[in-house]
Amino acid sequence: MQTEKVVDYIVNWLKDYATKAGVNGFVIGISGGIDSAVTSTLCAKTGLNVLCIEMPIHQAESHVTRAQEHIAQLKNRFDNVSDTRTNLTPVFEAFKAEVFFDGDQATIDMALANTRARLRMTTLYYYAGLYKLLVAGTGNKVEDFGVGFYTKYGDGGVDLSPIADLVKSEVYKIGDYLQVPESIMKAAPSDGLFGDARSDEDQIGASYPELEWAMKMDDEGKNANDFSGRELDVFKIYKRYNTTNKHKMIPIPICNIPNYLM
Repeated sequence: MQTEKVVDYIVNWLKDYATKAGVNGFVIGISGGIDSAVTSTLCAKTGLNVLCIEMPIHQAESHVTRAQEHIAQLKNRFDNVSDTRTNLTPVFEAFKAEVFFDGDQATIDMALANTRARLRMTTLYYYAGLYKLLVAGTGNKVEDFGVGFYTKYGDGGVDLSPIADLVKSEVYKIGDYLQVPESIMKAAPSDGLFGDARSDEDQIGASYPELEWAMKMDDEGKNANDFSGRELDVFKIYKRYNTTNKHKMIPIPICNIPNYLM
């Protein structure tokens, strides 16, 4: 990958899209992870307004620290960057007080995790409307089109996706080029939706390098019979997520009424 040229291409793409849309810039949720750090830096390089928002909901302290370190660095480097913090913990707790819980604990925990992501999406669009900004997505190619590791209408609810054609290893290369804080570069990727420090690998059962490999094998038409051992395990994990989350990756189904019924 020609890192510098890819960065320039994305920055120009962002600026051109925003200019044509007639908006003032971008709003981004900052999690303390590599994807939001890279995306916000790319947006900042456009010279347009960039609003970085922290939206903690019972957040792990390590995530908060990294997010604040990144925002401070970004504001020091770019005059067009501002930030705000919206504590969504009381909103989340108020929501929990008004709904009923039915089913096993794992199902409830996942429903609540997705609720966190959707509360954050609502917050981003509030500020987007307030300041005439676009919501910049932070999903990478493996998450968005491989395993579907995001919340539908949560972190998947965005206006544009600047890094969605880059796999995780490429995002890290760009992060290094953009001088993303070392604490973020070294941190284990985590969605931060469970109020603890569990990583994406803990949840998925495979690392991003492994998932990138499986995605490549799947694109080449390989199947489970081609692998054994750990490779077989990873390929099955990838295929399971890819199949289960396919509904996130395709357009919303439309019931097209036949002409003879109209």
